[in-house]
Order: sequence, then structure tokens, then C-alpha cells
Amino acid sequence: MDHPLSLATEGNKSVPVPETQTNGQPASSAADDLTTYSFPSNRLKGVMNDSSKTPLLLVACGSFSPITYLHLRMFEMVADYVRFSTNFEIVGGYLSPVSDDYKKAGLASAEHRLRMCEIAVDQTSSWLMVDPWEAVQKEYQRTAVVLDHFDHEINEVRGGVETSAGERKPVHVALLAGADLIQTMSTPGVWSSKDLDHILGKYGAFIVERTGTDIDDALAHLQPWKDNIYVIQQLIQNDVSSTKIRLFLRREMSVQYLIPAPVIQYIEQHGLYEDDGTASSTHEREKEGKGKLPASCEDKEVSRGS
Repeated sequence: MDHPLSLATEGNKSVPVPETQTNGQPASSAADDLTTYSFPSNRLKGVMNDSSKTPLLLVACGSFSPITYLHLRMFEMVADYVRFSTNFEIVGGYLSPVSDDYKKAGLASAEHRLRMCEIAVDQTSSWLMVDPWEAVQKEYQRTAVVLDHFDHEINEVRGGVETSAGERKPVHVALLAGADLIQTMSTPGVWSSKDLDHILGKYGAFIVERTGTDIDDALAHLQPWKDNIYVIQQLIQNDVSSTKIRLFLRREMSVQYLIPAPVIQYIEQHGLYEDDGTASSTHEREKEGKGKLPASCEDKEVSRGS
């Protein structure tokens, strides 16, 4: 399907920016309520390449305020790890931006964050999608509930994925996150024990190492689920975060090549992140027992990812 295009400038190169997203409802309407919601599935793999493997769906939850190249790069790092080191086969990948009810400092509206994520995946990826379900919720949703949503849509509604033999196979849903997420999971009082067991026991997590995080110490406190936690090394270190991007923008510094050029254009067009008033900051900590990171852990750097 063709889409009207506008142009963003990256150096001397013109970069097309679609006026409407290509993997779901337009952000302007998708962010209003659930009445127009439909699960984006156009980039899901239709048939597995290797029926002997376990189909895998990756889900990155986060603020994405704004989305950065590291958020996108994490999916590729995990894809390489899965391909060479596991018996999984990836059938899809999703970004799930948090709802406005998270109410953290620096949180742009769900409409804007959805749109930036949609622009980013449309322009940079052939397999990633953005699911607006969590973002359009009126209330804050626990990570466990979000993963249940994906499991329902993929396995109950769609009956899993088709194999080369024409059979249907259940898809394993897993959380994709930065190492700081695992660090918070090992910190007493941040996550409820029930949600920890549900997330790491039923779904598991693919964790990308991050600078400054002692992942070995964190994993030592999560031994009951060690077989469901996969750690991926960053062979080329990337420490960009949404917090740093917002700081650069407030200081009128360049963020070129740190986030996709069309996202930069969108930010400029809508005057986002010009000061600290992008969003309310009435909650600076995780809601008690909700099972997500505290807001102080930068945008939940994927899971609640940056």
C-alpha cells in the first residue's frame, strides 16, 4: 500500500517520513481509546522456516520517550543470539510503549511516543512492529499483564504460527530488556514476587548487557529462573538512552545519528522535550506491587524501555 510522504533531512540526504503508520491504526486515533484498536500482525512471520525449532515472539516494553537506535539495535542483537545460540526461531518483534498513566518526568504523550516508534520501525526495520494496546490503556498496566496480552493475541486468537508441514505451533512470548531491568528485578520491594515468577517463569527474558550494570550480581538473586534468562553481550558498546537524548534536546545539542532522522523531525515539528514539562512527574517511583521498574530507572530502559 502506498503512503503519502514528507521528507526529513539527514545531512544532504532526504529521508521519507510516512504521514500514517503502516502497522496499525494512525497514532492520532490509536492513542484515544480501545474502540479502534486492532492487533498489528502484518509483519509476523506466516510460516516457520524450521519446524523443529520453537517459535519466539520478542516484546520490548518501555517509555520510548523518545525511541533511540539502541532500542532498535537490541532486537538485532537478540536476533543474532537466537539464531546462533538457541533452538528458537523468531516470528515477530514488538515495541509496547507504556500508557500516560505511568506519569514520569520526561514522558511525552502516548500519541507522540506511539508515532515516533511507528516512524522508527517503518523506516529502519522489516520485521518490527508497534502495538498500541498498552499505550492506550487508561490505567497503568503491569508487565506481566502486557505479556499475557501478547500471548492471548498470538496463541489464543491466532492459534500460534504455521509450520512448513501446515500444522499450528504455539509461540513462546519473551520479554526483551536491558540489563538494568534485571538489576531492578533483583532489588527487594521493586517487583512483586508473583509478577516476577509470572514474567520469568512463564515467559522468560532476553537481557542485553549495559554499561555500569553488574549483571552477574543481579542474576545471583534470580536463580529460580536462571534457565529462562538469556544474557546477550554488547560486542559494540552503545550507551545512548532516552534520558540523555532529552538532555541534549533541552540544551539544543545535536542528536543526529543517535535517533532516527525522521524521529528528530517529528520532535522538532511538535516541539517535544524543549523543557522538563513534557509530562507530569507526580509518580517518581513504581506503583507499589505493580511489577514494573521504578520511574527513576530511566524510562524502564526496555522493559519499560528508555
